[in-house]
Amino acid sequence: MSYQVLARKWRPKLFEALVGQEHVVRALTNALEQQRLHHAYLFTGTRGVGKTTLARILAKSLNCETGITANPCGQCSACVDIDRGRFVDLLEVDAASNTQVDSMRELLENAQYAPTVGRFKVYIIDEVHMLSRSAFNAMLKTLEEPPAHVKFILATTDPQKVPVTVLSRCLQFNLRQMSSTAIADHLQSVLGQENISFESVALQLVARAANGSMRDALSLLDQAIAYGGNAVHEQEVRAMLGAIDQSYLFELLHALIAHDGARLIAQARIMEQRSLSFDAALNDLANLLQQIAITQTVPDSIATDLPERAALLNLAEKLTAEEVQLYYQIALLGRRDLGLAPDEFAGFTMSLLRMLAFTPGNAVQSQAAKPITPNLAIAPKVEGALLKPKVAEPQQTSPAIADKVASPTFQEDVSAPASTENNAISEPPLAIEPTNFDGNWRGLVDLLKLGLARALAQNCELVSFDENNIHLSVSQEQKHLLDANYKDKLHAAIQQYFGRKIQLHFDIGGTGNTPAQQISQEKAALQSHAESAIEQDDFVQALVKDFGAKIIPTSIKPIQ
Repeated sequence: MSYQVLARKWRPKLFEALVGQEHVVRALTNALEQQRLHHAYLFTGTRGVGKTTLARILAKSLNCETGITANPCGQCSACVDIDRGRFVDLLEVDAASNTQVDSMRELLENAQYAPTVGRFKVYIIDEVHMLSRSAFNAMLKTLEEPPAHVKFILATTDPQKVPVTVLSRCLQFNLRQMSSTAIADHLQSVLGQENISFESVALQLVARAANGSMRDALSLLDQAIAYGGNAVHEQEVRAMLGAIDQSYLFELLHALIAHDGARLIAQARIMEQRSLSFDAALNDLANLLQQIAITQTVPDSIATDLPERAALLNLAEKLTAEEVQLYYQIALLGRRDLGLAPDEFAGFTMSLLRMLAFTPGNAVQSQAAKPITPNLAIAPKVEGALLKPKVAEPQQTSPAIADKVASPTFQEDVSAPASTENNAISEPPLAIEPTNFDGNWRGLVDLLKLGLARALAQNCELVSFDENNIHLSVSQEQKHLLDANYKDKLHAAIQQYFGRKIQLHFDIGGTGNTPAQQISQEKAALQSHAESAIEQDDFVQALVKDFGAKIIPTSIKPIQ
């Protein structure tokens, strides 16, 4: 007797044998038991989730000689013939190879005749979305009002391509992709009945590679049995799938935790020597990071029998949630850009180095880098990243404030966490000696790092101040800037700058002598001076006089 592949041998023959489609089974079982039968059903879902299998079980339920039932006997001639694919009143059509209208018309011409041996004449049309528009139109009338003895069961992987006129005439059931756990459990049951030895980790690898498809999982299992010599072991399955040993992934993450770049590159070299797929490596790394994120959030959701459970719990303690999210995004982007890299090794190592460089609090600097001089601003931290320091632009400030900028006491306090509110850029606290405000509000605003709160600060007018209080006024037109969030950010920045508690008081009114108004007036003066200089230029005047040229004021920009 010839060998029968596992995907066919273990194809479910009853509703209760289906894996992972309980929501569809329940609906169909209730409908059959209550004799609430529709004339057309549409099963949708990705490949290998059980669409055609479910259609055949439904056909048996409708034609079983024991009567319409949710539990066909499997022993009568109708059930046996349907299982063997030779039932006269079951017509299975592959729409991918019968797309034309003539094929559909020929098929439907026989629908008017009564069944030969069965209770119902059942049409199973697989990949129905492949039919042409004219073929769909030809079946619409029959689909809407078929004879009482006809049932249509349509299946498709792409319901978006099925006309709405067809969808509206069918009961639609969406079959889900199966979880890796459900697939692994079913594979374990199959191997147990086949008397084939296996390792649980090997089945988990096969289940992951199947990507939600039971048929793909059984096909891979067939391949694994042949590859392993009638046994399914972890090492053979990893070699067959080209999968990366989880220990490599854990080693990469431990190197990131230790901020050890040499260790990262060494692991990448080992992977290159083993000819492992770097695309698969980034995919598995992203999957591992997702498991770590779940472990951090819901530790009890990790199965107790999972081989990697202890390692996951360990990494979940050592990595922050922000680092996990950062590494996950870099892994996804690295995989997307892998085809653009000079080669896969370069793309993979750059992804690892990007993780290392952007780790919060880990500034990777060259050994030959020069020390940061006082005229450089402190590099602001960003959630999940570190920006390059920017050269501070000169500001018109008072001597007291200018002394602060030039003072070598500016240092980064690496122990203080960066604010992550609204993903805004935040500055590390500055270790500055407490000092007093000298009344130069505009100069102070220019020095503070405020983000979105700068709009409020620039539209405030200084009314009065003392050692512990600053009174500010906002014009009626700008009162919308008095947002609690903006005020809190401005308050925090000022207290941090002066190194002591200072209260801010706001009211509405004032004369409008704000930094924003001053800047506007200065720009207007510069623009006026530029326009005057152009108009008085001898060459421009000659152009106007000799050629009738016209000066367009809006095209004149002052040189800053």
